Amino acid sequence: MEYFIDAAYESLNHYGEELCGDKVEFVRTDKFFLAVLADGLGSGVKANILSTLTSKIIATMMSSGAEITEVVETIASTLPVCSERGLAYSTFSIIKVDHSGHVYTVEFDNPELVYFHNNILSEIPRKTVEIGGKNMFISEFEAENNDMLVVFSDGVVHAGVGRLLDLGWQYDNIVSYIAENIEPDMSPRVLTRKLLGAVNTLYMQKPGDDSTVCSFRLKPNRPATVMVGPPVNADMDKLVVNKLMYSRGIKVVCGGSTSQIVSRVTGKELTVSIDYDNPAIPPTATIPGIDLVTEGVLTLGKCLDIIRSHSQSDADKWDTFSLDKKDGATRLAKVLLEECTEVHFLVGRALNPAHQNPGMPVSLGLKLNLINDLAAELEKTGKKVTVEYF
Repeated sequence: MEYFIDAAYESLNHYGEELCGDKVEFVRTDKFFLAVLADGLGSGVKANILSTLTSKIIATMMSSGAEITEVVETIASTLPVCSERGLAYSTFSIIKVDHSGHVYTVEFDNPELVYFHNNILSEIPRKTVEIGGKNMFISEFEAENNDMLVVFSDGVVHAGVGRLLDLGWQYDNIVSYIAENIEPDMSPRVLTRKLLGAVNTLYMQKPGDDSTVCSFRLKPNRPATVMVGPPVNADMDKLVVNKLMYSRGIKVVCGGSTSQIVSRVTGKELTVSIDYDNPAIPPTATIPGIDLVTEGVLTLGKCLDIIRSHSQSDADKWDTFSLDKKDGATRLAKVLLEECTEVHFLVGRALNPAHQNPGMPVSLGLKLNLINDLAAELEKTGKKVTVEYF
């Protein structure tokens, strides 16, 4: 089976600092996914520079096929030495997962990676290797569908020091917390924010150290095809609908006219719901063989707002965010963010007369820009997005 690695990370800055001393780099290629979490010494500007250089060097060299020995030697010889501690680089964790599920990790002085198989805490076979006078943990193992990996910086372990907990949260307590809160199919971003929310609480909203959590879940490739708007030439209706119906994975139709075209070409009945789960968002509909049918630009615009708010790193708002609502925009956002691994938009460029009404919001006439903005936001989450116009 070929896997997609769903990944997310969030950070809490040391209280009073504008820059985070932790840095995360994600690299996706046709063969593997690579993540690097670097924790710079101290906090503020100096730590940010050290962690940024460390993560960039590791990500660039590892993605180019360099061995870990060469990577560490390069870091040691390249980065400036901390005048206060006499150390040249930050701690780091490296997670490399190929599309078959083979996992390779390297850990240097960061808290150990946590691995869940079937949502059950599982041991990772680690061996200690000395490189450049430093002891590192290296492991290789085979992960499977729905397995979750979680890695974090030591700011998470120290949460609560001097405030609610004398010795901080401690590693074993963190692992227990994750084990108690992980749920089947929980997205990496939800788990990441849940864990960091607890860290923020222990620090009483004033983190005493930069704290970062990265979560990864393996899932099967599941593309989504989204048809938006009628083609310019009505003779192409059948071609576009066939592209949708014969596509793999999730099938979505956005737009009243578009759904009528799909219904006519397929010969399957279009049934419009009369339930308004959210008065601001038009109701959905159903067509046999289609996973989700929504209204057009209004729903797409609301969906874009939801995805943008989902991407905000505001710890105070993490608990209020939910993709469990039943309105069309939230259901579409859930499909695009959590249920699919890549998105293909089929965009019709025919003008909708309703959108040319001067009394309607100007944004309704900007369908193409709306799709481009949606594509850009989804690409930020690591998804592959393609757009095809008709």
